[in-house]
Amino acid sequence: MFKIFILIIIPFFLLATEIKIASYNVENLFDMTYDGNEYKEYIPNKHNWTVQNFNKKLLNISESICELNADIIALQEIENKNVLQKLQQSLRKFGCSYGYLAITHKQKSAIQVAILSRFPIQSSKEIVVKRALGYRNILEVKYLFNKIPFYIFVNHWKSKRSKESRRMFSARALKKRLLSLPKESEYILLGDFNSDHDEYLHIEHKHNDTNGKTAINHILNTVNKNNIFIRKNSFKKDAFEHYNLWLEQPNYKRWSHNFYGKKQALDAIILPSTLFDGKGIDYVNGSFNVFKRDYLFHKKGYILRWEYKKNTHKGKGYSDHLPIFATFSTTQKFQREEPSVSEASIDSIFFKKPIFPLLLKDIIVVSKEKKKVIIAQKNSKKTIIIYGTKESLFLDKKYDIMVYGRKFYKGDYEIIDFEIEKRYDAKNSKKE
Repeated sequence: MFKIFILIIIPFFLLATEIKIASYNVENLFDMTYDGNEYKEYIPNKHNWTVQNFNKKLLNISESICELNADIIALQEIENKNVLQKLQQSLRKFGCSYGYLAITHKQKSAIQVAILSRFPIQSSKEIVVKRALGYRNILEVKYLFNKIPFYIFVNHWKSKRSKESRRMFSARALKKRLLSLPKESEYILLGDFNSDHDEYLHIEHKHNDTNGKTAINHILNTVNKNNIFIRKNSFKKDAFEHYNLWLEQPNYKRWSHNFYGKKQALDAIILPSTLFDGKGIDYVNGSFNVFKRDYLFHKKGYILRWEYKKNTHKGKGYSDHLPIFATFSTTQKFQREEPSVSEASIDSIFFKKPIFPLLLKDIIVVSKEKKKVIIAQKNSKKTIIIYGTKESLFLDKKYDIMVYGRKFYKGDYEIIDFEIEKRYDAKNSKKE
């Protein structure tokens, strides 16, 4: 009996060795209580927003969260604490309990950001981005894992319809708080940043009021001064830099939001060097992914969001975002390797075991389709496909590219992870 009692009183979080952390924009989870801040589509008992449809939405979101089975899940577009508690109760009914929660409380804001957790929360606070409506506060949650402080910052930045300068406010507020933390603090930045991991490459001109600089890339420093991504093994000592986990995925898989064919990586998990230093808590290499299940998709391939048509809730669907997740460990330490870059030709990509990264100089785009390009090189007889290039490579233009990964697909190799090192057709011909 004495041994059983000892096991019961040991704090559960001290026994944790692996921690699965997720983020999910649940698309407007509103309750049935009118408080005057609701979007007009979610005023109770109007537009068919009824108890029945609310319960259906709650059921669907609970289904996906339960199967995701994260230990900590950050949530965006939660109306208030009341609906968060109802979600917590719904999850408990399905056998996936989250005993702890935290949520922002910005007044007159229609939606908040929140966390559900299986681990005790040491403390929580809000980072005020701006007092004006439309700027959502950032939620800061502090944990203690094996007596090590561990912070999670839940974000939901201004939408893509807004100018980039609006997202800069959120990034600067977040950066200010991060720089105030003790040196070598361990933390995670996650949520809906409304920014692609490579936002600087395709920021829309009408929203580009920051001279090409972006909140996610240039304030959080996920790229260096030459617009080259910070990689797991390229952190500079004591520098304010971050690694975006989307770089773990091939180019064509870097999306969690698919709006009628326009795929974007608006949600993200972004990490500092302290999650790769072999101390305390580390990222489990290769664990980042997007949660995709058939029931989350329409038969035509796009995401099965909560359906609202002709001013009426149809009572079916989930969210317009997919959850993302990653695993962290208190015992499995990240093995950092010093990158060794080799200058190579396209032929090297076809070797049995190429050693990446490989620098391909003077490549030219000889063919371009909607989702792929074919590149060639002066001293090589081979060509190779790059799939999932978005707007970054253009027909008949020359580049130096760094190749980080390949894939064998339908009888041939294709490049699945690359980065532009130099654009020869850019003005003054320098790295971007």
